[in-house]
Amino acid sequence: MKKSLYLLSLFIVVISCKETTIKKTETEVPQHTDSLTTQVQQVAEFVGQQVTGVTVSNTGKIFVNFPRWRKGVKNSVVEITKDNQQNAYPNKEWNSWEIGDAVEEQKFIGVQSVVAFENKLYVLDTRSPLFGNVLDAPRIFVFNLDDNKLEKTYLLQKDSYYPNSYINDLRVDIKNNKIYCTDSGRAGLIVLDITSGKSTRVLDNHFSTKAEQSYLTFDNKKWENTINSDGIALDTKNDLLYFHTLTGYSLYSVPTKVLANGTNKEIEKSVKLVAKTSAPDGMILDENGTLYFADLENNKIMYRKKDGSIHTLVEGDEIRWADTFSIYNNYLYFTNSRINEVTADISNMTFTLNKIELSNN
Repeated sequence: MKKSLYLLSLFIVVISCKETTIKKTETEVPQHTDSLTTQVQQVAEFVGQQVTGVTVSNTGKIFVNFPRWRKGVKNSVVEITKDNQQNAYPNKEWNSWEIGDAVEEQKFIGVQSVVAFENKLYVLDTRSPLFGNVLDAPRIFVFNLDDNKLEKTYLLQKDSYYPNSYINDLRVDIKNNKIYCTDSGRAGLIVLDITSGKSTRVLDNHFSTKAEQSYLTFDNKKWENTINSDGIALDTKNDLLYFHTLTGYSLYSVPTKVLANGTNKEIEKSVKLVAKTSAPDGMILDENGTLYFADLENNKIMYRKKDGSIHTLVEGDEIRWADTFSIYNNYLYFTNSRINEVTADISNMTFTLNKIELSNN
């Protein structure tokens, strides 16, 4: 089959929603609803541009990203200013690559995640437009937020990813000098050494990183996709990395000390099933150890307390595939990427960035 037909078919499989009436799959998760009414506040909207990632720096700078899942992506990374301007970050040149262009080292190709950490912005570039094979090594660009200059580029090594990998999200672990990434295209995690830049693949095709099923359910209809390890959250107080597949209902953890220094066998033995949850996309932990994640199938945002109890933070039509989370100044920021609603043309669809004030959970 010609490469163009392959890319097109793969694109359709991942993006499209095959609607087949089925019986709703219920997960047995004990849940409690907040007694306080939580109000969703819209921060920004994007017409015809499907946002996925969001991050807020420790000084309040807001960044979002738009994966190149189709033609017509105006910018891969955008900073939302205090006067609500949407500026290409770090500049227009970095965001100028188009599908069909020659690959360039210092241009974004397919950005899936942005993470602000200690006055730096980590931009995860899948290098996989249209969900096709990677054009060159997936990488993480690190920008200094003082001057917006590129400070470092981490290229994943060939033995840590596959041609059809889709590197999805990252967390920075300064204590162990590592960056952890999920691969939702091929089940596995990647551990990257911050100093040397060496990347290692772990939990490759492991039960904890493999999708549990090939669909999610929305309004009694199947959204058919098989998406492996996706969301991750770092617990620096208890030295744990949490991770979750997207089409699945199991939350796992692994000690970061083992993940950073252990053998493959030691890492596999250290994986623990933490809880059965709803099917989420991204996840985040706050400083109190509360884990926030979505219930994609039911238009909810959930949270799990340290005692293991699971609660509903907010639900309703204002939650449309809560994709990625960031916490700043006691607000939970999240994107509505509406992935299950997209079938083809998105030029008239509106995607949003929102925030919710958090109580002392």
